[in-house]
Amino acid sequence: MQKRINRLLMLFLVLFSFTSCEVVGGIFKAGMGVGIFIVVAVIAVILWIVSKVFSRK
Repeated sequence: MQKRINRLLMLFLVLFSFTSCEVVGGIFKAGMGVGIFIVVAVIAVILWIVSKVFSRK
């Protein structure tokens, strides 16, 4: 039981040490990075498909 209480106290300490702006900013930075990666990947796949379609003779 003591171990569980210690874990909860550590969790609350970590949660209160971060401001909400830092947490939201980190989420948006990660989301932007993933979004850029997905857009680049989709463009690469489209270009690959177009090159395969037009390279057939």
